[in-house]
Amino acid sequence: MSSPLGKVTKAVRRVGLPFWKTRRVRLGNRQPVVSFSFDDFPRSALAAGGAILEEYQARGTYYTAWGLMGVRNHEGEHFCLEDIADLLRRGHELGSHTFAHSSALNSPIDQFAADVARGESQVAALRGSGAPGNFAYPFGGVTFASKPAIGSRLRSCRGIRGGVMAPFADLNLLLANRLYSNSFDHNSIERLIDENKKRRGWLIFYTHDVRENPSDYGCTPQQLASAVRAASRSGAQLLTVSQALDVIGA
Repeated sequence: MSSPLGKVTKAVRRVGLPFWKTRRVRLGNRQPVVSFSFDDFPRSALAAGGAILEEYQARGTYYTAWGLMGVRNHEGEHFCLEDIADLLRRGHELGSHTFAHSSALNSPIDQFAADVARGESQVAALRGSGAPGNFAYPFGGVTFASKPAIGSRLRSCRGIRGGVMAPFADLNLLLANRLYSNSFDHNSIERLIDENKKRRGWLIFYTHDVRENPSDYGCTPQQLASAVRAASRSGAQLLTVSQALDVIGA
């Protein structure tokens, strides 16, 4: 159970982080944009999730913690080297997610920053680009220390705070909306997509495994397909995070 001080600290982060050390960009897109992303890179996220996106001529962003390679856990089996090659060949984006899947909430900032740098270095070598890539915080854990320290080193940093980004996006803490089987509500997803369309904004979705019997942090293929289909029907451009940043002019 959280202590009273812990609850206050969490509340201060929730209220204060969106206004702390922002790197705001005005969205320059003329159409709404929707991105689909996958954290940790379970193999099913590419085998099932990637295939669904490709049916709509879309690609996803895979935030990869290299230390999870070959691990089998509640999300199923995680990626192998062949999956990385397949992902890049098929045109999906490889993002970073630290090396050891560490949390900024549980690590000294120097230690966390080193893990972020190690993870980014690993995926940058595979991308074949020295330019800063896109990052997602493991567990959505962001602190007042990590936001400026990590944000200054990467093209973008994504959290797990929900909502539509318009008319600005904070590159130090991009908003993202969960697609989890145990809380999946297609009507709520359609409302988000409709709001994004009206505001000509940028909407990011995230999940983990994509299986018939997903973990608490994943969704079924049918659920993902319904969200992708709704986004496509809205007239939005379905883009990776990197492609979206190009389009909005970041």
